[in-house]
Amino acid sequence: MDIDYSFVIPAHNEQAYLPATLASVHRAMSSIATHRGEIVVTDNDSSDRTSEVATDGGARVVFEEHRQIARARNVGGHFARGRYLIFLDADTCINAALLRSTLAALDGGEVCGGGTLMQFDRPGFRALEWGARGWNWVSRRLRWACGAYVFCHRQAFTETGGFDERYYASEEIWFSRALARWGRARGMRFVILDEPIVTSARKLEWFCLRGFFRLLFATLLRPGAIKRRDGCALWYTRPPEKPTEPPEV
Repeated sequence: MDIDYSFVIPAHNEQAYLPATLASVHRAMSSIATHRGEIVVTDNDSSDRTSEVATDGGARVVFEEHRQIARARNVGGHFARGRYLIFLDADTCINAALLRSTLAALDGGEVCGGGTLMQFDRPGFRALEWGARGWNWVSRRLRWACGAYVFCHRQAFTETGGFDERYYASEEIWFSRALARWGRARGMRFVILDEPIVTSARKLEWFCLRGFFRLLFATLLRPGAIKRRDGCALWYTRPPEKPTEPPEV
């Protein structure tokens, strides 16, 4: 069976959010008859029912014990069978318009890869709205994909080496830059699409606004912190005393 595109979803203890993400992907896939797709979930050292939830949700599951987002994405990408790869976070939902735009961009032969705009799943929180607008401005201007949604040709993924495993955070920025260089050498562009993903604001609920920025700046201001998991607590710490209710499927 030929697979045109693969969704690759890294997941560490995502049994709560994964059902909504998978449901959104299935809805988008079912609206497109011209391409055949698949879903791959990388269970990244989960201790909950992530792998069972993924299997029940129609995904193929691959396991990676070393807990690192870049490694989990790369393992899933190598396991996937599609000629196009779409890397999606486990707490992020998409729509059919975004998938159609992604496939059209890759089909056209002028785009090597890209990302899209983002918005959070907690409307009405002004700090989140400002944060999303700020990131979207940077993303469009610098052509940096949000890590929650990155797409590319398989050949580009393979020949650039995928996500840089020297980094425990910001790997999507380095990958965006590598894809853009790969594309320029072949007369292709790295693009940011207009259809937004909806991603979770749970980190602000876990850490509160002050704690969120404290952890963020602790990473940004410490030399070499992004190359160590213990230097990237914002991405790898989940306070059990502050559970987040997942969105409805």
